[in-house]
Amino acid sequence: MKLGIFGFGVVGQGLYHVLQQSNSIQAEIEKFCIKDITKPRSLDKALFTDDKNELLHNDKIDVIVELIDDAEAAFEIVKEAMNRGKHVVSANKKMIAEHLEELLELQRKNKVSLLYEGSCCASIPIIRNLEEYYDNDLMTSLEGIFNGSTNFILTKMINESASYENVLKEAQDLGFAESDPTLDVEGIDARYKLCILLYHAFGLITNPDELFTLGITKINTFDIEFAQKNNYEIKLIARGKKVGDFIDATVLPTFVHQSSILAQTKNEYNAVILESAFSESQFLYGKGAGDKPTGSAVLSDISALGYGYRYEYKKASRTNNFALHEDFEMKVYVRFKDQHPNESDFIEVVEKYSGPDGNYWIGYVSRQKMKDAKWLEIPDLNVIALG
Repeated sequence: MKLGIFGFGVVGQGLYHVLQQSNSIQAEIEKFCIKDITKPRSLDKALFTDDKNELLHNDKIDVIVELIDDAEAAFEIVKEAMNRGKHVVSANKKMIAEHLEELLELQRKNKVSLLYEGSCCASIPIIRNLEEYYDNDLMTSLEGIFNGSTNFILTKMINESASYENVLKEAQDLGFAESDPTLDVEGIDARYKLCILLYHAFGLITNPDELFTLGITKINTFDIEFAQKNNYEIKLIARGKKVGDFIDATVLPTFVHQSSILAQTKNEYNAVILESAFSESQFLYGKGAGDKPTGSAVLSDISALGYGYRYEYKKASRTNNFALHEDFEMKVYVRFKDQHPNESDFIEVVEKYSGPDGNYWIGYVSRQKMKDAKWLEIPDLNVIALG
């Protein structure tokens, strides 16, 4: 296979290195397309171009590998590649989650394959497992830690009492977090991944903006002390659960008991727990951030194309049509200073605490009330789910 690769950042370089070290894959890089052709590179400059047509219009190139940050530019590249009959491998979770229906139609119309294992949980082969191992099983839930950057930050804050600002900088220096970390720390990256996995697990296409999502930026020392006193870790948990004909899906900071397998998932590692009717509970674990873990997932997709692999999307072709639903009850911890939440929004408040360093309520609230609550915008108010 001849590869045309868009992007030579962290993942692009990771892919290059794992491809050089692998002797079993018959694939060769024809050309990289990059944004800044003047920037010094570690490889022969003849391998680089800033003209996308040198890749898209090159009949020698069989596979386009898309590894850029700009989701809309990525979609245009992927669309043109598939319309030209080229197979595509991508790690762009935002592009896939926001354009999933269009991408499915492009694959069908052009009879090409789009693979994107690297878009979800880096080194964990979660999409392939859902497609192959769970293709005929009845999934009931999937949940886990889908973002290595936030897990690294939370691990350091809880276990080393480090400040959010210092740990964020460390995560950026190590290449786990972007220079603009918003997608990670606000839970948006995990939300995109959850949208993709909901389709492979349940056949549900979801607008990412519809999933109730909270990030980790408001977590402070008061929350951490509460966690430590009650034998909890704080994790950013993405969850999709089947309830009748509906799917309950969220991305939320969550208190997880220290005995839980998710609590023991530390630093940049990801973890996924799958529940199903036949195989019951299974746990997948692996590195969720870094160049080589994601590069290895992209390499696995390239290898799969070598034997004609494509996703069959069996769950989507079945008759059970699930819908996203918000009329679910949540148990939450709400920490605040001066302005408290509206008690009338709660079904029940079971615990109240007031002290010189802060106050909190623990209670039950409907998801729809939470989505509509103006008090979520109060700067010194934070919400953490209780499992």
